Amino acid sequence: ARKIRDPKRRLRAVWEICKSKMICEKGEDPENDPDKTSDYEDDYVPNGQSSKPAPQRTTTPAEDLGLVKVKRPHGGCGVRQPTIRKDGLKLYMNYKARDSEEQSGQDTRQVLTPANVYSIFKKISSEDLTDLGLNEEYARPDWMIITVLPVPPPPVRPSIQMDGTSRGEDDLTHKLADILKANQNLRRYESDGSPAHVVSEFEALLQFHCATYMDNEMAGQPQALQKSGRPLKSIRARLKGKEGRLRGNLMGKRVDFSARTVITGDPNISVDEVGVPKSIASNLTFPEIVTPFNVDLLQELVRNGPSVHPGAKYVIRDTGERIDLKHTSGTHVVRLQNGWKVERHINNGDVIIFNRQPSLHKMSMMGHRVRVMPFSTFRLNLSVTTPYNADFDGDEMNMHIPQSVETKAEIKEICMVPKQIVSPQSNKPVMGIVQDT
Repeated sequence: ARKIRDPKRRLRAVWEICKSKMICEKGEDPENDPDKTSDYEDDYVPNGQSSKPAPQRTTTPAEDLGLVKVKRPHGGCGVRQPTIRKDGLKLYMNYKARDSEEQSGQDTRQVLTPANVYSIFKKISSEDLTDLGLNEEYARPDWMIITVLPVPPPPVRPSIQMDGTSRGEDDLTHKLADILKANQNLRRYESDGSPAHVVSEFEALLQFHCATYMDNEMAGQPQALQKSGRPLKSIRARLKGKEGRLRGNLMGKRVDFSARTVITGDPNISVDEVGVPKSIASNLTFPEIVTPFNVDLLQELVRNGPSVHPGAKYVIRDTGERIDLKHTSGTHVVRLQNGWKVERHINNGDVIIFNRQPSLHKMSMMGHRVRVMPFSTFRLNLSVTTPYNADFDGDEMNMHIPQSVETKAEIKEICMVPKQIVSPQSNKPVMGIVQDT
């Protein structure tokens, strides 16, 4: 097993060999063994030539060849190995009772404390770690025991303003306060020399608080509750599941500069166009940089303001100062200068990304050119419905507006519908003439 190169397979192989051995087998060091003929297995040596005392031999059917099987010594310490069971938040060691113990009715069950586990893990040598398939640099087993509790900063557990004066603290903040209190009590009772059963009660309380801080939904474990009787939201509950931090907030973020509405078929627009309602076009903007070539056009958009399409919503000076055109009166028009930015309404010919969920392949997000139209739905050419898997029975689609010239260039050169007609997945066209009833 030690010769297996893959650490995971090595750990599994070592576990398969060791799980049935309940005694750390004794014997002299194999290095000093005169009968040693193989590294790890039992050996056969010629009959009568073994240096081992007679009781250590077990004869086998190989005797007719004049060979005797000799039990290899393992250099162990002879200690019995317990079976370990978890009960609530405690680990219990159960030793297989010897005959004498069975008659005396002694309880062989003992508590395995975290301190014991930590000490056992800490004593594992580097060679044994390698044999077990663990990495001494990145995965020492004693790191699995928490000796120092990391405290998340306030942005992870923000407090909320209640009725103007008082602040409501987050569940995790309350839980951390409970852990601190339990820890101080435990320290005090230990230093006062209180009886062991009192100290162990406070130890169990600290263990409970630490466990429910991380996971408050353990089977067979009472839940930690708020004063109102509501269970606390633990770290695990915040991360897991569809509404959790990962799937809900990271993979499912809401984004700015996007729009969503119902789609309608329109055979009169090009496959790479999308009809955008005027109300959406007047709300979404693109930051256009002022140059000598476009200053007159942008000045006209600034004059139109945010309420007329095509117009502009903001002007951003080169200092980063932002001017809201809602508040500039008709008489006072902002004079543009080179290098400023104008957040102008999107208009005909702008490139956008169009998407229909679920996005199952790369053709679920493609680049289109805007055509501003009346009414309130996105218009889509019928032939482009196949890659989106869209129909017009109430489907909604999303539009995303690029916010830099680099992004616009990528969309034009990589994402546009004409560049997606032949799919590299199956090397055949993914859109053509359709008929769907």
